[in-house]
Amino acid sequence: MSKVTVIGAGNVGATVANVLAHKDIVKEIVLVDIVGDLARGKALDTWQQAPIDNYSTFLTGTSDYKDTANSDIVVITAGIPRKPGMSRDDLISTNANIVISVVKSVLEYSKNPIIIVVSNPLDVMTYAAFKASGLDRSRVFGMAGVLDTARYRAFLASELKVSPKDIQALLLGGHGDTMVPLPRYTTVSGIPVTELIEPDVLNAIVDRTKSGGGELVKLMGTSAWYAPGAAAAQMVEAIVKDENRIFPVCAHLNGQYGLKDIFVGVPVKLGKNGIESIIELKLNNDEKALLQESANAVKEVMDVFDKM
Repeated sequence: MSKVTVIGAGNVGATVANVLAHKDIVKEIVLVDIVGDLARGKALDTWQQAPIDNYSTFLTGTSDYKDTANSDIVVITAGIPRKPGMSRDDLISTNANIVISVVKSVLEYSKNPIIIVVSNPLDVMTYAAFKASGLDRSRVFGMAGVLDTARYRAFLASELKVSPKDIQALLLGGHGDTMVPLPRYTTVSGIPVTELIEPDVLNAIVDRTKSGGGELVKLMGTSAWYAPGAAAAQMVEAIVKDENRIFPVCAHLNGQYGLKDIFVGVPVKLGKNGIESIIELKLNNDEKALLQESANAVKEVMDVFDKM
């Protein structure tokens, strides 16, 4: 695969392009924004960084979807960011229209791309993209779990005073307050985290993870971008290199986990065809109940979209 298009040249989109360029694994990145000069400027800035940081990936910026022709992977970050006091659900109407328009424009020039959605509210924007695209469900999915587990692992690394490299974690469910972290599947160099940390401290970290996006909005007055951008770039890397990496992503379920026709976070194998397979864990009763609660919350937002 040689061509990746990133839609939206705001903080998140520009970070996706910059981090991906540094990986030096694709031939070309096209950064698209309705403000063409913004996209052109950020792409040019990252291209001028190439001789310093030693990568060959060429970047261009544009407002014209013709320049995205024959893209292998498309990352959608377009949409308005969340402001303080605004819930993800408040974003739905505006951002759904943006995402649908973007998908239709992309598909005019690229036949069968893999689409990664980053726009919020994530679960329903992925659903909107899927419905607008008509593509196979293995080729349209959302970036949420990679970011959420990164936050969870970062908080654990701070608490345990260990390298975040050694922490493996998993979570399920919607992106936001109803996500379901799984301490049972969280390890530090293979050691169950429950052996290293008190239950009340772990619960506090889980709660902080659930509101991780909101914490950053309060601090900065806008949504995060470094970690979300890097998370999306990591997903692109797994696809381009056909790594079959296991990541939690927002995927279309069709009976897995007892859930049907819903987009929600689950562990998948990510490779050259997008979602190569969905991994179904054996959950205990408490975990099943939390996942169902999360799915119900996502379904409510999906219903809002369906009635628009």
